[in-house]
Amino acid sequence: MDIIQEGNVGLMHAVKGFDPTKGYRLISYAVWWIRAYIQNYVIKSWSLVKVGTTQAQRKLFYKLRSTKKELEMGGDNLSSEDYRELAQKLDVPDEAVIEMEQRMGSKDLSLDAELTSEKDASHLDFLTGGEANQEELLTKAEEEENVRKGMAVALKTLKDRERYIIEKRVLSDQPLTLEELGTKFNISRERVRQIESAALKKIKDVLEEKGISK
Repeated sequence: MDIIQEGNVGLMHAVKGFDPTKGYRLISYAVWWIRAYIQNYVIKSWSLVKVGTTQAQRKLFYKLRSTKKELEMGGDNLSSEDYRELAQKLDVPDEAVIEMEQRMGSKDLSLDAELTSEKDASHLDFLTGGEANQEELLTKAEEEENVRKGMAVALKTLKDRERYIIEKRVLSDQPLTLEELGTKFNISRERVRQIESAALKKIKDVLEEKGISK
């Protein structure tokens, strides 16, 4: 019934756009729209995951099954030679045929479906959560603490002006510009950039000595 309804929608679209002055019969014009709406419905309802997203994929979707029947290729276990023969017949790459065959052969699966009739468990029970586990959270916290301690030690190795520039340029939520720092220390923007670069290298060296790669 859904397919018939889609065909009716296509027919109404054809009637609305039909121009009798061009010399074509309504049936000749309407058939194209009816087929287009039905095919579009079939490919959209085939799976929750889109089977064909491009014109070439949609064309392959409709031709693949009929071509397999024409070449008398039954079943789902096709060999590499079968894929090659289909690709040559359809004038597409082997990979396109393999991918479409996989898409058409994949069925939607409910996560609530029980794995077996004997166990009260579904696929949903075995999905991993998106959040990090406790071990990952602990490792991340330890790494952040090591970086924090390493930065505190590294900053102490800097001169006052170097430390101030790093704090205001790198560690601040609202970093100052090179020009603002240049005005404060009465030096050029380029000189501020040089000091910043040298200070960052010192910090990197200290962190590497402590085995911290960040």
